[in-house]
Formats: sequence, C-alpha cells, structure tokens
Amino acid sequence: MKGYLVLSTGEIFEGEWFGSAADCTGEVVFNTGMTGYQEVLSDPSYAGQIITFTYPLIGNYGINERDYESLKPACKGLIVGDLCEMPSHYESGHSLAEIATNYGIGVLSGIDTRAITQIVRTEGEVYGLLTTDRAKLDSFKPQPIGKVVPGVSVKEAQTYNEDAAGPHIALIDFGYKKSILTNLLNGGCKVTVMPYSVTYNEIVALNPDGIFLSNGPGDPKDLTPQLGELKQIVENYPTMGICLGHQLISLMFGCDTERLPYGHRGSNHPVKNVITGKVYLTSQNHGYVVKPESLAVSPLELTFVNVNDKSVEGVRHKTLPISSVQFHPEAHAGPDDTNHLFADFIRQCQATGEKSYA
Repeated sequence: MKGYLVLSTGEIFEGEWFGSAADCTGEVVFNTGMTGYQEVLSDPSYAGQIITFTYPLIGNYGINERDYESLKPACKGLIVGDLCEMPSHYESGHSLAEIATNYGIGVLSGIDTRAITQIVRTEGEVYGLLTTDRAKLDSFKPQPIGKVVPGVSVKEAQTYNEDAAGPHIALIDFGYKKSILTNLLNGGCKVTVMPYSVTYNEIVALNPDGIFLSNGPGDPKDLTPQLGELKQIVENYPTMGICLGHQLISLMFGCDTERLPYGHRGSNHPVKNVITGKVYLTSQNHGYVVKPESLAVSPLELTFVNVNDKSVEGVRHKTLPISSVQFHPEAHAGPDDTNHLFADFIRQCQATGEKSYA
C-alpha cells in the first residue's frame, strides 16, 4: 500500500505503508542510533512524535519480549529507509510491521530519511501528517502537541520489590522507562511509582528514603503547576532526576529552559564531567534544555556539559542532596558508561536514611 508524509514545511514524501492504516499527526523528530529501535519505539518520551530513523535498515533483528521500555508505544508513527519484513534473531517473536499493526502505529518505508533529517536540522520544529489518502495532503494544518505527560503517567501508585532490604525510592512518573525501574530494583531498592501529580503530603505518607524524577515527553514548562509541590518534595529527600526530571529540578530552583534547534536523540552523545574532566558516551532523547546562563541565579551548579554544543547535561544543588542529568544513564538503547550514577544515588539514600534513623 502506498503511504505519504507531508511536512509543515511543505515537502511531500511517498513510500510503502505498513502497520495501522489510520492517519496520524505529530512532531517529526529523528533518532541517529544504529540499533535499539524497539527501545525507541516503546520509550514514553516520544509521545506525540513521529520518529525518523536515520540508520537505513530497521527491523532486521525483530521485536522480542524483553526490550520494551513501556507497556505500549506512545509515539505516533515511524519513518524508515528500509523496513525488514523477515527479521533474524533467536529472541525475535514478531516483526516491526506486526507490532506496529498490533499497537495502531503507522510505518512509512522506502523514504529518504536523511533528507527528512536535513529538513528538521534546518527548520527546527517540524510537524507531519502520515496518511494513505493523497487527497489529504493539501489540507494538512500542523497542530503542536501539548501536555502529553498525563497520557503516559501511571494513574495510581505501584510498588515493586516490597520486601527489599535497600532504600525505599518514590519514582515520580512523567513517562518513565522500564530500565530506570530495573536499575533501582537491581540496586536492592523497594520502588513505589507515583503519578506525576503526586503531592507532598502523599510522599510524606509514603515515607520514602529518596525521590527519583523520571524522564518524560514534552515541554517541561507544561508542568509549571506541579513545580510548587515537587520543590517541597525534593527539598526534603535525596533526589535524582533524569531528562524531563532534570529540567523540572532546574525550573523549580529558578533556572530557565529553552527548545533545542532539533533535539538530541541517539545513542552516542558525548558529555563531559566538568569536575573530573572525564568524557562519557550517552544515550539521549530530548528537545528541551536548561539555559546555561540561568544557573548563575540559582542554587544549582553545572556537573556535565555536552561536548558537541556545550549545552547543560547535568546539575547538582550546592547544599542539598539533589542532582540530575539530561542524558540517560540507564541507556537502553545505548552505552551504559554513566550507569554508576544509580549506585551513587542509592548510596546517598542509604546514608541519609541511616542518619535519619540514628
């Protein structure tokens, strides 16, 4: 079946359609990873977006039951150069096309994804329509997607590893990846996942040893109404934030955020620890970033910087046990160079808990 992509910049692409035949619209973004399409597909941070894979061959090792990052994909659609319909891997249970059909996602194949990437890099914020109806191409009116976190956050508390001997972590869910939860559980923690709208009183009743602010989709300023409660929470517990969680921590302490020209989405982004000078390769997926000049008027200090564009990649509070990073130390997909940050956070929670109970 023929399918079409029309961009808000006016370009039209024609290719082969797979998956759900329903139209979809969303922000068009690109991911530069050579592998990890299953993790990308199921990452809630892509809610409301149409993902373009720059690597030409996608789907060649299929889809397994182990590498999902959420219960169901939140992205709107996929654009690929060459979709493999006959994957080969001992763990593969389905093809990418089959999974797209099962979850109602449209996939357009046979597209020059490098051309789309160049458009997004040049124009910045680009929206698209995926459709099988050519008659709809001329009438497409782009609509920015806003306030997507409520659609990917849990609706009620969920507790894991109830009898763990380690610290109890409250994971505030803005669209968390399963790998974050896995790292905390592997570190011996009891974890309670809480909705994004959690209040300070609810956290106090939970009596955790630490707070974890997850990744998630969208503009961090969409969550401005939550910042007051979140600030009260993190000021009273050891806290770590990732991606959107990092941006929210920065906002609540007086920093500002801005949209990147075309985002960081891929598995090989170098970041530098400004304290040690060591460089790490990281997995990233974000379209917004903390303004570096705004750190000067806040109680936060820079810990990591992006080697390529010098953007803020990590901060920590000057007096409280609060730290955050823009990149993904849990990886999946991507390198786990910075996985030690989970162990550092867990040790901080243990140390603080021991002082509290002494």
